[in-house]
Amino acid sequence: MAPHLIALDVDGTIVGYDGSLSESVRQVLDRLAEDGHHLVISTGRALPGALEVVHALGLKHGFVVCSNGSVVVRLDPEQPLGWELHHVVSFDPRDALEKMHEALPSALFLVEDPDLHRWASGEFPAGELAESDTLDIVDFEQLLTKRATRIVMREVNGTAEEFAAAVDRLGLHEVSYSVGWSNWLDIAPDGTSKASGLELVAAELGIDREHTVGAGDGLNDLEMIEWVGHSIVMGQAKDELKALATVITGRIEDDGLATALVDRFDLDRALLGAVGTTDTRP
Repeated sequence: MAPHLIALDVDGTIVGYDGSLSESVRQVLDRLAEDGHHLVISTGRALPGALEVVHALGLKHGFVVCSNGSVVVRLDPEQPLGWELHHVVSFDPRDALEKMHEALPSALFLVEDPDLHRWASGEFPAGELAESDTLDIVDFEQLLTKRATRIVMREVNGTAEEFAAAVDRLGLHEVSYSVGWSNWLDIAPDGTSKASGLELVAAELGIDREHTVGAGDGLNDLEMIEWVGHSIVMGQAKDELKALATVITGRIEDDGLATALVDRFDLDRALLGAVGTTDTRP
């Protein structure tokens, strides 16, 4: 089989929502890398959180698409940090932030700048950001002065329905946005998504779109699932994403990713028998 680009969402796809990585998923991904395929972590996480999974999988080379496509890094063990910036997209966040703050003044707001530093209006709930993230707490007005690769709005209180209604009222047309699982809104520069980041990576690797596979479970995976040649959607995903799938696989707790990849690449099903989990977090 020709080398494929295999784009993989992180939370709910590679790892459980508690950060656990199953041995079956690890072994299947190891085998695919050994066979010459390009594993590309493609996540809404900022780089520090993405690197937790990169390190857990032992990836040393290739690319990582993070911050929903705003940041693409090249893995390189010769670099002091083990990676280098490949592509960064940023925008002026003032207008979007002001609209968001007006709609939900009690929400938490976070801005990631082009140097990948993160600024927030308050502390996020424990466990929601990678432990290695650098985060400076500043007044909301200071966030308006930053250049952003991504904005996050997180409402700790209120229902998911109330949050979705507030997002609908925002009228955000000059940016790309996606609503997460728990009153979490990601804002990226207009036209930026996991798909736009993966398109850059595919060009660098010389991989045709017909040789791309993508797997995800969240609404920030929509563009990626539409873009790849073969799309895998996790069993716990919303119907809106499942409607776009080539294959709907099992849930994260049932090793749905491993099962779908074994079937797609005709691997030994004995790989699915591996037992055990590890925590991907440092």
